[in-house]
Amino acid sequence: MARLGDIAKACKSKNAGPFELTLDIMFGDAATFERVRATGVITPALIARLYNVAESAVVFTEFPPAYAWKATIERRIPSGAVGDTDVYGAQQHAPLLDVQIPL
Repeated sequence: MARLGDIAKACKSKNAGPFELTLDIMFGDAATFERVRATGVITPALIARLYNVAESAVVFTEFPPAYAWKATIERRIPSGAVGDTDVYGAQQHAPLLDVQIPL
């Protein structure tokens, strides 16, 4: 098993406007991307489970030319609202880092 945070070139998050969050998983080469892709681990269901949202609420895009996946979900608290602890959404990728990939 390989930890996603150890094999991905980047796992990051950011705001997609004040009400949504975008998660990006990117690899540095086609071979690694294809090996991870073949496992079937990175899916809308994974994002839904990690972020406690309905799978139907995950906008999920696989983008092979960039060796990447992108998922967009609703923010629980709008950016900058009372109670928001990450106004830029830049620290929300952490749950992705520990995902185990059976390579």
